[in-house]
Amino acid sequence: MESALLRYEQLAEDLSGIIVTGNLLPGERLPSVRRLSRERRLSVSTVVQALRQLEDRGLVEARPQSGYFVRHAAARRAQPTARSTPDEPVPVDVSQRLMRVLRSGMQAGVAPLAAALPASALLPLAALQRLYGSVARRHPRLLEGGSHINTDEPALVRQLVLHSVAWAGPQLASELVITNSCTEALGLCLRAVTQPGDTVAVESPAYYLMLQLLELLGLKALEIPTDPRSGLSIEALDLATRDGKVAACLLVPNASNPLGSIMPDEHKRRLAKLTAERGVAVIEDDIYGDLHFGVERPRPIKAFDKAGNVMLCSSFSKSLSPALRIGFVAAGRYRPQVTLQKTITSGGTNPITQHVLAEYLESGAYERHMRGLRRSYERQVDAMRAAVARYFPAATRITQPQGGFVLWVELADEVDTSALHERAIAARVAYVPGELFSASGMYRNCLRLNCGHPHSADIEDAVRRLGALIAA
Repeated sequence: MESALLRYEQLAEDLSGIIVTGNLLPGERLPSVRRLSRERRLSVSTVVQALRQLEDRGLVEARPQSGYFVRHAAARRAQPTARSTPDEPVPVDVSQRLMRVLRSGMQAGVAPLAAALPASALLPLAALQRLYGSVARRHPRLLEGGSHINTDEPALVRQLVLHSVAWAGPQLASELVITNSCTEALGLCLRAVTQPGDTVAVESPAYYLMLQLLELLGLKALEIPTDPRSGLSIEALDLATRDGKVAACLLVPNASNPLGSIMPDEHKRRLAKLTAERGVAVIEDDIYGDLHFGVERPRPIKAFDKAGNVMLCSSFSKSLSPALRIGFVAAGRYRPQVTLQKTITSGGTNPITQHVLAEYLESGAYERHMRGLRRSYERQVDAMRAAVARYFPAATRITQPQGGFVLWVELADEVDTSALHERAIAARVAYVPGELFSASGMYRNCLRLNCGHPHSADIEDAVRRLGALIAA
């Protein structure tokens, strides 16, 4: 059953790539079911499954007695390009505006296209709830006390080490720190290697939460040009770090938020070597690494780190449940400083949840769950891309994410998505304006859409309403 599933999905992925790159144009007919069956050596039912998946993504349409054709809305859209960024670091001031945007997006009846959160229906909540009850019964003493010194449960540390063996290289248990979230992990790392007033290099556009952390800690952001396919520019980072004024680099190299880009391995290798030589600490957010759309799990920068200079941070908020509040950092040579910051700021992380997660990982359920979740996110991103192509103005540029579940949209220069936001909320549609992904206020004509919910008629209509507002 699994092999047939993989075969039809592989065919759907191959055909999708041909369509979105423009090799099959809108209105063109796809090869017939029988031809695909013969040439790919697949059963007719497997081919039909693949074509129906493309229909669900909005890429093709079936015409009676004629076959399958590329939909006009699936026409290739240009991707955004990397922009020039300011040469000097700047203070960050995004938090208050961002909180207003996120609060407004949580109002009842507003389409959930702002905060990057998954739909609860996609998550294994029932299995986790059963584990909570089981762990609490079998380990009643977990609630008896706590420690600011012994904060990490060995069972979870072991599972995290095993989980990372195939793609991150040999992670040492001694460098792991269990945290209350990926956000806490990032904050601990920043506190460990910077002082107020220091400069931190970030992607541009950058995940807004990272900018919030810089603002909270009194740090300056130096924006580095970032390509929607290959990620942060290593050449630009090289130039930016030559004067020794950059204390750290904070980035999302795998399925970046908001672009969905994956940095090539050679770029990761160069970045690890460059930053180690110059004494620039690297704080790597790998929360979307397991949510890749490709065949193989992309390696983190940490896999190329020979100096213990990279701190890899992640959590299970996007894959299992945001409510778990379990993250971790493989802190390399900065582990003592990170541990001290953890001890001072929050002490131990919930031991019951640590045991629940350890048992879930050990059971093998996580890998089975992730296979389906990655397919769901990829379908949802494809469906959102197709909807934006259908309803937004012709000049719109759309990213083609390689993982995760957010979509970055670039509109005509004259569109101000911050000014448009209140009207969008009044129309019951949420999004995050592009300027909130930049310390210097760039990307005012851009926005980010959450694709974490299955594409429904309501979401389709919300995208249509938003497209009409932009066109107007």
